[in-house]
Amino acid sequence: MPHTDAENTEWDVIIVGTGMGGSTLGHALAQAGKKVLFCEQGIFTGTPATARGRYAESLFDRPEVPQPKHCNILRKSGRWMEDIEDASLTRPRTFIPFMGSGGGGSSALYGMALERFFPYDFTPKENYDDATESTLPERWPITYEELEPYYSKAEKLYRLRGTVDPLRGEDQFTSYLQPPPLSPPAHELYQFLMNRGFHPYRLPLACEHVTGCDCCQGYLCARECKNDSARICLVPALEQFGAQLLDECEVLKLEADKKSVTRVVCSYRDQRILLRGALIVLAAGALRSPAILLNSASPAWPNGLANESGLVGKNLMRHLIDIYVVSPKTTRKHSSFKEMAFNDFYRIDKEKFGSVQSFGAMPPTEMITATLEQELAESTLPFAAPLFHFFRPVVDFALSRFFAGKTILASILEDLPYKNNQVTITKSPDSDRPRLSFKYHLTDYDKRRIERFRKHVRAALKSYRVFLIKQAENNERIAHACGTCRFGSDPQISVLNPFNRAHDLTNLYVVDASFFPSSSGINPALTIAANALRVADFIIGNQI
Repeated sequence: MPHTDAENTEWDVIIVGTGMGGSTLGHALAQAGKKVLFCEQGIFTGTPATARGRYAESLFDRPEVPQPKHCNILRKSGRWMEDIEDASLTRPRTFIPFMGSGGGGSSALYGMALERFFPYDFTPKENYDDATESTLPERWPITYEELEPYYSKAEKLYRLRGTVDPLRGEDQFTSYLQPPPLSPPAHELYQFLMNRGFHPYRLPLACEHVTGCDCCQGYLCARECKNDSARICLVPALEQFGAQLLDECEVLKLEADKKSVTRVVCSYRDQRILLRGALIVLAAGALRSPAILLNSASPAWPNGLANESGLVGKNLMRHLIDIYVVSPKTTRKHSSFKEMAFNDFYRIDKEKFGSVQSFGAMPPTEMITATLEQELAESTLPFAAPLFHFFRPVVDFALSRFFAGKTILASILEDLPYKNNQVTITKSPDSDRPRLSFKYHLTDYDKRRIERFRKHVRAALKSYRVFLIKQAENNERIAHACGTCRFGSDPQISVLNPFNRAHDLTNLYVVDASFFPSSSGINPALTIAANALRVADFIIGNQI
């Protein structure tokens, strides 16, 4: 729609971001008759087909890690376009995170695994006896039972295919559709785990499994089989229920008095525009949403909007993920799908770890070696980078042979919230656009948990040849960022109330993963979607 029309309209709801939280909420509100405007920083309309079905990196002039000069390619590929600073290091470094920016947000790139949290994820502190430094709350302000009907609604909405985890109990309601047969390598591993007394199950995927589907993890789907938030919620909201969209519209800050947000300040295709809405919803992700609030500091909110508690941007979590390359015993047939998972190490004798699941296909080896070369260039041995570059074709070939026919697993370890792990911004005196940075340090306690989890996973895979790719300590693996605007009942120790509305502001909500007070050990997308449906019911029911 023309931006002038958007500026001249008083919207019922303005939603910033079109990922799992924003699109799912907007779809429900538009279906209920609300006048909804989506603001999306990335591209949605007119994305060329060349940006679909392959990694953005394949369109670079040469193999290298994403840099600001690749901005246009990344934008057309639904990827985050700007570099951010990791200020955790002695020498801070910048990188472009592997996250979504465009219609569907990061769900447009995800591997489609959508699972519920466990009931005891909602009482996080009881799972850790020694986490004295963390800010884990005793409990979430809502229970599993309160969210359960919305989990069911989200599972139906996103058309999940899979089976129920045996460790969750047979009485769990599920509307899963039938998954396709396991590939031979996954079937082999599935039977191996069952024979050893573990409890594997078919990982529920939001995927239609059309002919030729290759799971398209990490890039935009070219076959319309990925049930991401754009396909399932954003498009129907626009085409069936009258919602409107401004893409390439970056929300810079919110103007507010002490009680409510009055205007949304945007950069729309390099023009400054101002929008007005009765409700404002941030769903730009756990990095961008707190950055917008911090950038909205004013005389009424000197420390940042909705930041009376001082917790906006604090308690950043990202999950601690490792990759296990498993050599099958009987077959080398390759599968690119996330097919199975097991949760036998999710909680053991009050010690909590996380999930183990299929990873799917590894990225092209050229992407992996480009990352290795960059890490060498930035290390204390920069002279090794030119030598590595000379031998890269050999390394590419060796890696492609190494990964061929292997079964790839990922372990997802719950990380804990700490105030010092945080998103921050640096303002420029001549621009409204802030520079985003973050700090994330692992405590000794969490380092010990990482090693214990690795021992458990290795023991489970005993008798297989397994190669561990350690990624848990790597801050660039930040795709599951959450926790930076946590919800709770006490305004002194939370940013949002139990219905995701900012304390002390009548019309500001946050519905992306920022609201998590703990990260669990499960992919976050289904919980984001279920909670968005819950918040939508609250808004509709209260005629807001």
